[in-house]
Amino acid sequence: MCRPDSVSWRVFKNLLSLFIGGVAAVILELAEPRVRTGVWEHSTFRTDPIRRPRRTGLAAIVTIYGARGKAEAMIARIRRMHDRVAGLTPAGEVYRASDPELLDWVQAAAAHGFLQAYHTYVRPLSDLQRDRYYAERTLAASLYGARAPTSGAAFKMQFEAMSNRLERSDILFEFLAIMRSAPILPLPLRPVQPLLIRAAVDLTPHWLQAIVGLTDHSLNAWEAGVVRQIGLFADRLVLETNPAVQACRRMRLPANYLYVHPRERIVNDCSPPRRDVTM
Repeated sequence: MCRPDSVSWRVFKNLLSLFIGGVAAVILELAEPRVRTGVWEHSTFRTDPIRRPRRTGLAAIVTIYGARGKAEAMIARIRRMHDRVAGLTPAGEVYRASDPELLDWVQAAAAHGFLQAYHTYVRPLSDLQRDRYYAERTLAASLYGARAPTSGAAFKMQFEAMSNRLERSDILFEFLAIMRSAPILPLPLRPVQPLLIRAAVDLTPHWLQAIVGLTDHSLNAWEAGVVRQIGLFADRLVLETNPAVQACRRMRLPANYLYVHPRERIVNDCSPPRRDVTM
């Protein structure tokens, strides 16, 4: 639903940082007990660890590169599924997936994870670009019934407001173990998959790592450099199968439109693409 010259189009074209950012987002989500229980008891993470991340990634990509009509239909289906997700946490706390507070947290975690992965492991973004990225996410979030942070400062405030809700859980470690070993990435990248999982951990604040017990999972300087080299390589790789490249083709733009750096003409506009554009 965003325009080709948005920050989001550039961030989401990098499939490697999307993987890292997606894992980082789930770490934040699983630290919140109501979200954690809903995800773990009403999803296929344990039984089908490949399908769930791919579905989540597809949903994110459709909201960036797809036509508004298709994105709205997809989000409506997801909301109907959320309406059926409810229960009690192990501590006896009531949760509903449609709870606005939980929807806000999930949207904020995802937005932050994808942005921070690109900013850290691919190409640094200015404060203005980061704020524009957050603002671009508000339309899709509203369709989910959530309020996304509109800037980096707003995300920080939301994070701080939720900090007393975050806690350690064995489920988080089970999730990370699954993500380290499941054949999710293409075969050439699977040897570095555990490294990329640790890169995702490294995106979370140190104080949160201490709370959830991940202080010994960080990268050293050499490993962080390796991840950046892979991220930069992925950012130059123009693949016809990449949804970003396909979206450029549909918009009659060059296949490498998003791969030319630097590009200063980035605007904050997630209005619907032309009517003839479909996903």
